[in-house]
Amino acid sequence: MKGMKSSKVDVLEKKVNALINVVKQILDENAYLKDLSVGTLETVKQFKEYDKAIEKLKEKLAEEASEAEKAKALGEIIK
Repeated sequence: MKGMKSSKVDVLEKKVNALINVVKQILDENAYLKDLSVGTLETVKQFKEYDKAIEKLKEKLAEEASEAEKAKALGEIIK
């Protein structure tokens, strides 16, 4: 019976180590993606149209926010 408990502990230990390796791999991938996204952003900032594009995005977000508020107000009236 003791041998059985030991083998179960060994199996669980192997599973925990495998999970630790998976988490480490995910963290490494996350760091890589962060570096990639920062590099991409810095590259895009170098485009001469960058400032115009940002202004268009701000305008679009403002429009969407006002539309969402209108929809919310209509939803409250209907309730």
